[in-house]
Amino acid sequence: MRKARFVIAAAMTAAVVVTTPGIAADLTFWSWRQEDKAVYEELIADFQQANPGTSITFEAFEPQNYQTILSTALAGGTGPDIIHVRAYGNLETVAKPGYLRPLAEGEIDLSGFSNLAIAAQTMREDGQLYAVPFASQTLVIYYNTDIFAENNLTPPETWDEFLATSQALLDAGVTPLANGTATAWQNEILVGAVVPSFYGKGFENDLVAGNATFEDPRFIGALSALLKITDFLPRGYEGIDYPSAQQLFLSGRAAMFAGGSWEIANFRSQNPNLNFDIMPSPATGASEPRLVSTFFDGGYAINAASENTDEALEFLRFTSTKAFGDKLASKLSNISPVPGVAFEDPLLAKIADFNKTSASYLMLVHFRYEEPSGSVLLQQGVQRMMAGQATPEEVAKEVTEGIATYHEPFQK
Repeated sequence: MRKARFVIAAAMTAAVVVTTPGIAADLTFWSWRQEDKAVYEELIADFQQANPGTSITFEAFEPQNYQTILSTALAGGTGPDIIHVRAYGNLETVAKPGYLRPLAEGEIDLSGFSNLAIAAQTMREDGQLYAVPFASQTLVIYYNTDIFAENNLTPPETWDEFLATSQALLDAGVTPLANGTATAWQNEILVGAVVPSFYGKGFENDLVAGNATFEDPRFIGALSALLKITDFLPRGYEGIDYPSAQQLFLSGRAAMFAGGSWEIANFRSQNPNLNFDIMPSPATGASEPRLVSTFFDGGYAINAASENTDEALEFLRFTSTKAFGDKLASKLSNISPVPGVAFEDPLLAKIADFNKTSASYLMLVHFRYEEPSGSVLLQQGVQRMMAGQATPEEVAKEVTEGIATYHEPFQK
């Protein structure tokens, strides 16, 4: 296993990992995380203090445009020295053409990183690692604790309780869920945040092995459950996009919001007076597990065309340290994959606990490598389903048939 090879090589390269004095260069670092700019500049300042003479300029782009901007620059032989890359299939779009510098065994000590974290930044075709894993994300349901208290409600644990709580909020004149369906990727979030407990942890392994397709009753059951929340979404939810849904929750006009753990720092920043908490997806019944969907969000890579490879590699070593991971967790409320990082934030501590009962965010982890992307198929299908234009069975069939064009286990 690749992780084991890193363990062996780490002891042999301890001297290499030590910060090299005297390096002088001006580097650029691109990312899609605009909201994190101030913290990254602080992290860069920490690095520069230990590496006098090296300067790094951080530049962030609109998330929806980032991959296109990055790919275009790399294809032209330019782009940044240090690249904040996505994971899984999106990593491969820039790794396959040779735009990224592979990380040789032992160059960076990743011996304490999980196999799942390493796999997220490894190209499947060549088994080569291209980036230091950045953070894991978890899909949860946010709830406004003041609204719940005002209506004498407690966080629901089971699906029946979730529906009853939503109805009670609606009866009280409160919009239960802030989410809309106009932004396509938010529909996939709804599936991963609200109903993973319906298809269960074993479904993922069955999909990959070809022992099940998306037409499995477990997945159709999950989509059927999701369809029941349409009464609890905002009026005109078909036209409500992601920023509008965020504002409904932030302003207290909606009691809950299905989203990712990356929202924690964002919500706190936009409305410091908002009192909120998080919960995992509702269980299908009493004593049943409550799953959360998880994935790795990206990594730190080096442009193969960079003229500052040694300096960029030194920064990547820094991103694998506990000092970097601690600040990432405390300042950005992210679950760092760096071993030994403590999560002092109570919400992060909750997420770390939720992650003990988790399943992969299915389409991102397994079915975004080919076209048609499993994510696109599911997002469009759920969008039509929630608008009353398709049944759960029809969506499941379309997703299966689309993925079957390249996923051989579905072709049996």
